[in-house]
Amino acid sequence: MPEIYVHPHPELCPNGARFHASPGAFLLDVLLDHGIKIGHACERACACSTCHVIVKQGFNTLNAPSEDEEDALDHAWGLTPTSRLSCQARVGNEAIEIELPRYSINLAKENE
Repeated sequence: MPEIYVHPHPELCPNGARFHASPGAFLLDVLLDHGIKIGHACERACACSTCHVIVKQGFNTLNAPSEDEEDALDHAWGLTPTSRLSCQARVGNEAIEIELPRYSINLAKENE
C-alpha cells in the first residue's frame, strides 16, 4: 500500500501526517479516515473546490483529472499545476506527498 505524507497545516494537520492507503481509494476519504477534516462542501459532486490539495510528489500516480475537475479547480485558492480535488483523485500505486492549501473558497466553516 502506498504511503501518503501530508505536510503540516496550522488548522487541519498541525504536525503533518503519514499513513498508508489502498490503491483506488479516493484521497478525500483517506484524509477523512485519518482525522484530517478537509472541507468538502459539495459532498464529492465535483462542484466546488473546497477539497483542493496540492500534490508535491506522486502526481502522475493518481488517476487523470476529468474536464469537470479541471473546471472546478479554476475556482481554487492557490491553484498550481499539480492541484487536484481530493474527492476526485484516486490513490495510485506509489507514495504521494500533499500540501493542504491554507485557504479555500469557503469564507466560513460549519461546526463539524
